Amino acid sequence: MSKEFDIQEYMTHGVERVVSDAIKATLKNPKESVYMAKFALATKAASKKRARMEADGEHIPPFLIASITSSCNLHCAGCYSRCNNATNDAAPVKQLTDDEWLKIFDEADDLGVSFILLAGGEPLLRKGVIEAAGRKQNILFPIFTNGTFMTEKYFDMFDQNRNLVPIMSIEGEKEATDNRRGEGVYDKLISNMDELKKRGLIFGASVTVTTENIKDVSSESFIGNLSDKGCKAVIFVEFVPVTDDSKHLAPGEEDREYLKKEIMRLRQEHPEMVFVSFPGDEKSSGGCIAAGRGFFHINSHGGAEPCPFSPYSDINVKDTSLREAMNSRLFKALQKEGVLLDDHDGGCVLYEKRHEVEAILSDAVNSVW
Repeated sequence: MSKEFDIQEYMTHGVERVVSDAIKATLKNPKESVYMAKFALATKAASKKRARMEADGEHIPPFLIASITSSCNLHCAGCYSRCNNATNDAAPVKQLTDDEWLKIFDEADDLGVSFILLAGGEPLLRKGVIEAAGRKQNILFPIFTNGTFMTEKYFDMFDQNRNLVPIMSIEGEKEATDNRRGEGVYDKLISNMDELKKRGLIFGASVTVTTENIKDVSSESFIGNLSDKGCKAVIFVEFVPVTDDSKHLAPGEEDREYLKKEIMRLRQEHPEMVFVSFPGDEKSSGGCIAAGRGFFHINSHGGAEPCPFSPYSDINVKDTSLREAMNSRLFKALQKEGVLLDDHDGGCVLYEKRHEVEAILSDAVNSVW
């Protein structure tokens, strides 16, 4: 399978589909459609750049996930970032500066990276980094936010920089959202959506999919309501257990098959919206696309990790270039050992095989290539 599967072609088609869907979703919004048309040209140029480097034997992923802070004001039940100690309530130390993040964005632009997903913690706590992202118009920055810090200054910033797209985390209706995120969060999200719609700004929703809410969050009632509010993108993120007592919340094979069919239906019935599932059905898409195959993760301190659910690193962008981080020993070893293509129960292969990943990391750190 790995010999027949063309990861470059697969990822390029994925980017083109997302951009195409985004253009359709913004046709009734002149400002957004003009930006998306320009961005479509930028993504084609970036794809050609990555293809040239692929031909020279170097694979560049089109996506990057950047956790720009380790701070967050919420304590959501089952948060992977807190369970991994990537987010905590202590005063942040040794985090990358605004200028260091801008340098990463500059390098990503030069390499042909088209999307940088800004996460945290709560990314809106880093206004300087968001401003730096706004200057890189060739890159689309979905900002995964809990929405509680969205004020006038951010609405204005999103209006002036159309490459910044807030993706607000919501768990379903009011009860489900407030139960996981805290009382009053749902009403704040709805207020944000109303303001964004009034200003003609596009935004999306990020939904953590569990065995308990999978049918509710993929229902016409929930999606139709988001569409009415002006939501243009829904990112379904499968719950990944980081403690044994939450395993029952992780979607199984039947759940993922159900979600896959529902997303196909939603794409047909809601062409005004973009639907993405993460990690999605790895078994039918050539395996896990983390560790530099399709994306990788930079944590708030600069460590290059396979993905947010696999917080292992052997290289830091403070000490090297983004390009060298993409080719880290750990990433290369994970690809060479075939872990990303391994059979597994589904969901996140790197979390399921975390002990194997830890062993590979130890070997990568202690070996000399």
